[in-house]
Amino acid sequence: MEMTGSRQIAASQAEVWRALNDPAILKKCIPGCESLDKSDDTHMKGVVALKLGPMSLRFNGDVQLENLNPPDSYRLTGSGKAGPAGFASGYADVTLAPKEGGTLLTYNVQSNVGGKIAQMGARLIDATAASLAGQFFDKFAAEVAPAAATIASGAVTAAAARSSMPAASSGPFSMPRWAWLIAAAVALAVIWYLMQRS
Repeated sequence: MEMTGSRQIAASQAEVWRALNDPAILKKCIPGCESLDKSDDTHMKGVVALKLGPMSLRFNGDVQLENLNPPDSYRLTGSGKAGPAGFASGYADVTLAPKEGGTLLTYNVQSNVGGKIAQMGARLIDATAASLAGQFFDKFAAEVAPAAATIASGAVTAAAARSSMPAASSGPFSMPRWAWLIAAAVALAVIWYLMQRS
């Protein structure tokens, strides 16, 4: 599975970089994250519980930061096992760049799943990973730039209220980092993506 995308975050590049390397912030943002502990400067271990179709999964995973180029980019490599249900592994290349009003976070995620998880079908896995990544980025943007996220959320609500079209559910950002890595490929974003828009 491959996911690429970008998201504008209303915070400085240095602030976004710090947040992407802070296990406490990432734990709050990764859907279903039960624990995320830093072993050293480049390794983390975590547990993520999530639902994939009818399956309830609990991944125990390891994430490693590679190709570090602070505060511009890094690669998150991760793998996780969900017992007899299967496994997930993958990586996310994450790049940060200054952009007017904040920082543009761009990601490219590659992940693989095996075992019973792989039998769930590519569409369900892809949809779940995309949903988890979207949830991660919404929470991450709110953690890093709470005032900006509140304003953006209010603007979307006001726009939806004025629209005569039913169910205008498009958010202010397009999609998916960590969440997918940790969560779907332990898989996501960092993650879960690790650690996953404009």
